Amino acid sequence: MAAFAVQGVSHQPDWLSAEHSTGTSIMAVEFDGGVVIGADSRTTTGAYIANRVTDKLTPITNQIFCCRSGSAADTQAIADIVKYYLDIHQTELDQKARVKTAASVFREFCYNYRDSLVAGIIVAGWDKYEGGQVYSVPLSGMCVRQPFAIGGSGSTYIYGYCDSQFKYGMSRDECMSFVKHSLALAMSRDGSSGGLIRLAVIEESGVERVVIPGNELPRFFED
Repeated sequence: MAAFAVQGVSHQPDWLSAEHSTGTSIMAVEFDGGVVIGADSRTTTGAYIANRVTDKLTPITNQIFCCRSGSAADTQAIADIVKYYLDIHQTELDQKARVKTAASVFREFCYNYRDSLVAGIIVAGWDKYEGGQVYSVPLSGMCVRQPFAIGGSGSTYIYGYCDSQFKYGMSRDECMSFVKHSLALAMSRDGSSGGLIRLAVIEESGVERVVIPGNELPRFFED
């Protein structure tokens, strides 16, 4: 889009110079045997929707994923660096990396560069030591394990819903439904979240990916 001039001063839309942001809704839940992770697919540049089908579920190893929120460039760079570190780590030890190890590496980078980065990460996966695990690594670089974690701009709308719906000991299918409905509610409220929902179920046997198109999202008061 061309810039325009008013009284000799050149103006251009804010989104032309704004950084790409995964202003977003992300979530992960533990269950007995694995984890369910999910995210919306909207990437924004200011008020402009730059990408409607972004994949914010990023594989770090075969059984460890991260959900990314914040600056798209920052989170992609951190994920690539952590993946590189864990590849070396696994080669040196000749065994698969632990989820806790991946979360610790994310924490190290997010904390050390907290003044330069805008990155909120959820690390989730399965390992043979502790099974399914979810770790939240927010903007400050803290790292804490939680039975479920939510993040991104859309998460502010669903804390009450998640607290009321979550219960310990949920099955795999119950966790998938919990994540799907929570993200759909966040997407309906948050202007920076939208598109479709991507889910991934990470277990000992592997990873199952699920895509829920926008016309099949759960509805609430609209029905």
